[in-house]
Amino acid sequence: MRDDAALIELAADLALQAGAAILKIRARGFDVERKEDRSPVTEADRAAEAIIVAALRAAEPDIPVIAEEEVAGGRITAACPQFWLVDPLDGTREFAAGRDEFAVNIGLVRDGVAALGVVGIPAAGELFGGILGKGAWKRTDAGQVAVSARPVPDEGLTVLASRYHGSSERLDSFLAGRKVARLINFGSSVKFCRLAEGIADLYPRFGRTMEWDTCAPQAVLEAAGGTVRTFDGARLAYGKAGWENPHFVCTGRLPA
Repeated sequence: MRDDAALIELAADLALQAGAAILKIRARGFDVERKEDRSPVTEADRAAEAIIVAALRAAEPDIPVIAEEEVAGGRITAACPQFWLVDPLDGTREFAAGRDEFAVNIGLVRDGVAALGVVGIPAAGELFGGILGKGAWKRTDAGQVAVSARPVPDEGLTVLASRYHGSSERLDSFLAGRKVARLINFGSSVKFCRLAEGIADLYPRFGRTMEWDTCAPQAVLEAAGGTVRTFDGARLAYGKAGWENPHFVCTGRLPA
């Protein structure tokens, strides 16, 4: 069994491979299909997932892999003390619309906790990684730097919100009484990464998400000093029936 440093490098390499495949498919064009739940799926989702799951299973056969498109296709794997969660193309709507806000998420769960993860942002040439308790980083062509969530600046909160999910009324109600400097709408797990690197402060999520949407970016954000909590204050946990998350809120570094 690889240690955490080796596991995250395995995930990082696979996120880069998957990202390259996604960009290649985007460059030549693709069709958008609809799954049973009416969410979009493309050739890029399936190609990226095939790369990731085959390599994870070959490298660490004792660690189960739960991946979005396999689950959609009917492959059911029970939760266990340790397992991978894979979203091969998070933000398919953004991808299909020609935007750059899509990501590759590979996270590892231990005892219900997002223990480590990587988030690749192929269109931006960025890769984020984090190991809980050991810190988070960002890699680009220029190299690797440590990242850290920030305390809320004096000017107020930079709030990130989903482009497609959740009502504006509920968001307005949640933000009432808070000092908000700016509100930015965009898609995918990239939002977690912007909190992790200290350029945003708050991301409340009211729409539906699945565990593979959040595991890897939660590991990155929490490793960077941020938090991911349900609205009753509990840390967002993994291995739930049906893999569906409750609503949650992500924050940067909270006051001690």
